[in-house]
Amino acid sequence: MITSKNVEKLENSSVKLSITVGKEYASREYKDLLSKYAKEVQMKGFRKGKVPSSVIERKFGEGIREEAAANLMDKALKAVIEEVEEKPLGYDYPEVQGKPELDPESDFSFDLVYDTFPEVKFGEYKGLEINERQVKILKKHENEELEKIQDQNSVVMDKTDETVEENNIITIDYCEMEGKDEIADTRREDFVFTVGTGYNLYKIDKQVVGMKKGEEKIIRKRFKEDFENKDLAGRNISLKIKVKAVKEKQMPELDDELAQDVNEKFETLEDLRKDIKQQLKDKASDKLKNEKIEQLVDKLLESSDITLPASMIKAELENNWKNFLQQSQTQEEQMLQFLQMQGQTKEQMLENWKEAAEKSLKSQLIFNKIIEDEKIEASDDEMNKEIEKQAEMYNMSVEDLKKSFGEAGLKEYLSNDLKQKKLIDFLLENATVSKDAEKIDYTDLMK
Repeated sequence: MITSKNVEKLENSSVKLSITVGKEYASREYKDLLSKYAKEVQMKGFRKGKVPSSVIERKFGEGIREEAAANLMDKALKAVIEEVEEKPLGYDYPEVQGKPELDPESDFSFDLVYDTFPEVKFGEYKGLEINERQVKILKKHENEELEKIQDQNSVVMDKTDETVEENNIITIDYCEMEGKDEIADTRREDFVFTVGTGYNLYKIDKQVVGMKKGEEKIIRKRFKEDFENKDLAGRNISLKIKVKAVKEKQMPELDDELAQDVNEKFETLEDLRKDIKQQLKDKASDKLKNEKIEQLVDKLLESSDITLPASMIKAELENNWKNFLQQSQTQEEQMLQFLQMQGQTKEQMLENWKEAAEKSLKSQLIFNKIIEDEKIEASDDEMNKEIEKQAEMYNMSVEDLKKSFGEAGLKEYLSNDLKQKKLIDFLLENATVSKDAEKIDYTDLMK
C-alpha cells in the first residue's frame, strides 16, 4: 500500500510526515466507493442499484474522490504511525497540509504535520552544587506560636472601663464633614476593626485611642500626596466618629489546661511546647529542602536543551486552568465574567502562566528521563504502605480509598509520586551541598 514515507523534522518538536500510496490502492479505493454508491443511489430514470458507474462518476465524482482520499489518508496514517519513530502526541492530531487531490490513475501523496514528544537533553545531574541556608529556632519563636494559640483560644468580651486602647476591638460610625454638614455617601455604620492594625480606610487608629463608648468627636486629618488611597491622597478632611462598642480579647493562661484544650494528646504545657518546637523544626526543614530542590531544578534547566511543542504547552495551560476553576470552586462562565469585570481575559491569564508552565513541563521531562535512566521503581510493598498512609490521612478504609480513586488510577498516581520522591532524595544525596556560615532567623526564613 505505502510506496514511500518520509519524516522531516520541523521547529518546536513538530514533524512533517510525507506519505505516498500506490496507484493500485488509490484506484481500488475509488472504484470500491463508486461501486458502493452505484448500488445505493437512486436516480430518476434508473432502478435502484442499476445506475451505471459512469453516470455516478459524472455527477458525484468530485465528492467520491474526496471521500476516497480521506479514507486512504486514514488507512495510510494508521499503517505508517506504527512504523515511524516520531509518533504524534496524544492530544495533537496530525493536520493535513493543503487539500490533497486523488487521481485514480496515479500514486496518491499527502503531507501531515504534527507535534512529537520532545528530545530531552540535559547535563550532568550528579554532583550539582547547591547552597543550604542554616536556621536558628529560638525560644521567642516557640513563644510566638504559643501567643497565636492563646489568641485562637481567646474570648472577646465587652471592656469594663469602655475606654479605647491599642488592640481593642471597636465598633464605630463615621462620616466625612463639610462644615457642619455630613457628606452622605461617605457615611458608614457599625464598622468594626482592631485598633493598631490599620485595617480602616482613614487610618484613624491613633485618633480613636482614649475615646469612650458613646463618645462622638470630629477629627481633622491631612493625608500625604503618596497616601495609599488615591481618593484621599493630598486631601484635608474632617471626620465625625462615634464609638458604639469597645471590646477586648481575654487571653487564656499559659498552663496545662490550655494545652489540654488544644489537643487531648497534651497533658502539660511542656508537652505542647515540645510539639511546637518539633513543628518549627519540621517546617524549617521542609522549607530548606524545597529551596534545595528549586536550586537543583534551576541547575538542570540551565544545562538542558528541550524544545517544547506548542500542543504540549497548550495542554498544560488548559490543565492549569481546569485546576484553577476547581480550586476556586467557580464555573468557567462565572470566572470569565469575573475576569471581564477586572478587564482581563482567559487568554491573558494563560499567557501570564506560560513561563511557569514551560518550566514545570521541562523539569518533569528531565525528572522522568532520570527516573528511566536510573531505573527508579516503586515496589509493591512501598505502594501498599503508601495506600495505607493515604487511607489514614483521608480517614477511610483501604478498600474505600481504592473505590473512590479507582484502584488502577490510584496505583499509577502513587507509583509516580513515590518515584518522584525517590528521585528527589537521589538528587539531593548526590549533590554537593555548601552550608552557610551564618544562621538565618526562623521568622526571616519563613517569609
